[in-house]
Amino acid sequence: MKSTKTNLTAQIPSILTICMILLIWQAVAVLQIVPDFMLPSPVSVGKALVNDFPLLMQHARYTVLEAMLGLTVGILIGFLCAVFMDHFDIVYKALYPIIIITQTIPTVAIAPLLILWLGYEMAPKVVLIVIVTFFPISIGLLEGFRSADTDMIRLMQSMGATRIQIFRHIKLPSAMGQFFSSLRISVSYSIVGAVISEWLGGYYGLGVYMTRVKSAYAFDRMFAVIIAISALSLVLMWLVDLVQKVCMPWENVK
Repeated sequence: MKSTKTNLTAQIPSILTICMILLIWQAVAVLQIVPDFMLPSPVSVGKALVNDFPLLMQHARYTVLEAMLGLTVGILIGFLCAVFMDHFDIVYKALYPIIIITQTIPTVAIAPLLILWLGYEMAPKVVLIVIVTFFPISIGLLEGFRSADTDMIRLMQSMGATRIQIFRHIKLPSAMGQFFSSLRISVSYSIVGAVISEWLGGYYGLGVYMTRVKSAYAFDRMFAVIIAISALSLVLMWLVDLVQKVCMPWENVK
């Protein structure tokens, strides 16, 4: 109970900051400093969010499904890349530059190509999400593997432990913190990547809905979509925190 009160107290500054931003935003809208069609008020955005909530949830389900499929594949590929780069120096020299290069290509530039090659269904969205999510996972895990206690590794080697045993008992636990830090980044990237890919083609999803309301100049509904996207990212990051507490119970001991 005490920890809950402490957490709530710690959130007070951020809550007050958000409230202040909303008040300033509302004042700007009411005083017509910025025209309504350019910057709708928070009240208008709230009404649009409530009115369009069922429709937003329909599109959100499709976006979340894309994000989860791409994130799952991205985690798997990132994990395998990190393991092989850690175990084999030749693989590290071969893969690491390619992994870096994949992140220098703008997602907005590659998305049209993926749609051209794979069509307007879910496949190009998932591929784009994989591209943007596997990088933080692979780099974070690789750094975690290489930060393992060398003395512990030598001790296990002197006791005749195999490379798999060393990996399981030393390297993998030492990389868990970096993995979950990278996973938080990848989770947010997965939603953003799905929305970006939906901008350029598709039938369902929050990105498709955003392009439709933008074409209709319904900017209050467009802001509502942005809030929905941010809320999804925050929920997924909160779920990552819960999973981390389950997988790393020793971090909860203070």
